[in-house]
Amino acid sequence: MSLVVLKLGGSVVTDKDEAETVDEAGLGAAVDAVAALAETGQVVVVHGGGSFGHHHAADHGVSSETGTYDVVGIREINDAMKRLNDAVLDALAERGVAGLPVHPLSAGAREEDGSLSLPLAATETMLEEGFVPILHGDVIAHAGKGATIVSGDDLVVSLAAGLDADRVGLCSTVPGVLDTDGDVIPEITAFEDAADALGGSESTDVTGGMAAKVQKLLALGAPAHIFGPEGLSAFVAGESPGTVIRGE
Repeated sequence: MSLVVLKLGGSVVTDKDEAETVDEAGLGAAVDAVAALAETGQVVVVHGGGSFGHHHAADHGVSSETGTYDVVGIREINDAMKRLNDAVLDALAERGVAGLPVHPLSAGAREEDGSLSLPLAATETMLEEGFVPILHGDVIAHAGKGATIVSGDDLVVSLAAGLDADRVGLCSTVPGVLDTDGDVIPEITAFEDAADALGGSESTDVTGGMAAKVQKLLALGAPAHIFGPEGLSAFVAGESPGTVIRGE
């Protein structure tokens, strides 16, 4: 049975201009896509923080690099992400999708060098029993730094590699990886294919950003598609919307 890992960007499912506000239309289209994928195979969903987690992370000065030992702040970020996760789960339940939450704060950790350790036993068993695991960007324990932010993109990479995914989809508000003219690059098989537009390989060390995302996705053994909300139905249909990244 095929396995798809689908990332729903926070900007797709929330209104980023209003604190803790779900974009009902965006979420509705996203869960329709998840429901369609679940009918044909196994699917794991990761959603971003949008106006939920990012708002609280900024308030407490926490990022993927800057940690905190403030338990109140850690809980506020995690609680906000759980509220968004609940909204996603509720929307999926309305469409008959058996989604279950996997909260990264309780499931994984970062090593001192920042590498992510994400045990997958719970996620694997959920899949085997016919459930759809729903993960999210979160605050996470980080050796030597207290707790930092783990992005949905990092989770996608760990999940896709650890679960041997057949396809990976990353849906955000951008239609794909853009070249220097602003046009979508249809396929990337090496970083050099997009280095000019992404600012060169030195940019891959910057937290977040398209350069780091492309570099990580090139290391996967499965094709990864970066596309906008308008590409969701095409991705579900097995097509290649936006940019497909195929590492060699």
